[in-house]
Amino acid sequence: MRIDRLDVHRVSMPLLYPWRTAYGEDHHIESVLVRAVSGERHAWAESSPLRAPTYLTESALSVFHHVTEFFGPHVIGRDYETAADLNARLDVFKGNSFAKAAIEIAWWTLQSKITGAPLHRMLGGQTREVPAGADFGIQDSIDMLLGNIQGAVDAGFPRIKLKVARGWDLDMLRAVTTAFPDTTFHVDCNSGYSLDDLPFFKAIDGMGLAFLEQPLHYADVLDHAELARQIETPVCLDESIVSVKTAEQAIRVGACRYINIKPARVGGLANSVAIHDIARDAGIPVWIGGMLESAVGSSVCVELATLPNFTYPGDLFPTSRFYERDLADTRMELTPRNTFQPFTGPLPEPDPEMLARETLESRSVVST
Repeated sequence: MRIDRLDVHRVSMPLLYPWRTAYGEDHHIESVLVRAVSGERHAWAESSPLRAPTYLTESALSVFHHVTEFFGPHVIGRDYETAADLNARLDVFKGNSFAKAAIEIAWWTLQSKITGAPLHRMLGGQTREVPAGADFGIQDSIDMLLGNIQGAVDAGFPRIKLKVARGWDLDMLRAVTTAFPDTTFHVDCNSGYSLDDLPFFKAIDGMGLAFLEQPLHYADVLDHAELARQIETPVCLDESIVSVKTAEQAIRVGACRYINIKPARVGGLANSVAIHDIARDAGIPVWIGGMLESAVGSSVCVELATLPNFTYPGDLFPTSRFYERDLADTRMELTPRNTFQPFTGPLPEPDPEMLARETLESRSVVST
């Protein structure tokens, strides 16, 4: 398949309620959407590292810049039989997984459209429902959080994820686990702690949490391995896993017993499948993550999560959870069983009116 053109859009999507984490607060989600064109066919991808480099080292602005200035011009006008061929072409550039994923995922969605094969089947998944969990960021009060958790419990969500940060951790968790002793919780630390906080981790060790997600530094595996040796609660890595190599190293040193896979964070879908397979062979379950994308991006996450080692309910959300209206032409909707169905037809694409309204800047990279 030859990539003839990339149309790149940096967008800002207003949230219904601020998303608060250990690294800050977002009122809008900035995302980069890429339309890849091959002949008369086109398809879309989305990569959302957020507005500022607070989650990891990339931002929506850096992704837009690298795709339009460097990565896009380097890959267009060439034929790529496989995603591996495309990734090999991009290997000259160091890091910048979100930017690479914006192009690589577009290759997959375009190949799916050209061949008529469902994306999840191309990735090695099955046409099966994908379970979703409930997630809550830092709330205005513990009472507000307890009320929201009650709603999720009443709705039958299989697990609940809670964001924690200094000042919103031990007391909050005591209140939550006391009020809901039979509910499965895990906490997401977003790299907000260090080994100096071992007393805190030991204090929550008996709360029955499914795991601690990314408790320590975003680029670390060694301290996570040390923490894993000193506590009973399993450790899950998220931000630290930015490539197949970092996944291999984390598993080798015993840094985690779960891995969260975000396709954009690890450089695309081919790397996601490779990490899934490595973790499966090591007996480590994986689960799907997201960055509050529109349905353009979150539908791709659903497709990926049909692979067999995605066994823990994912960070997948209906449109109504965060947005008044989706940027895409198709809303994400939960089934009554709190699952998402993979797509057997075309994947969601941006609604032209919404795309025009929410685009901050756009640029095309064209084959000459």
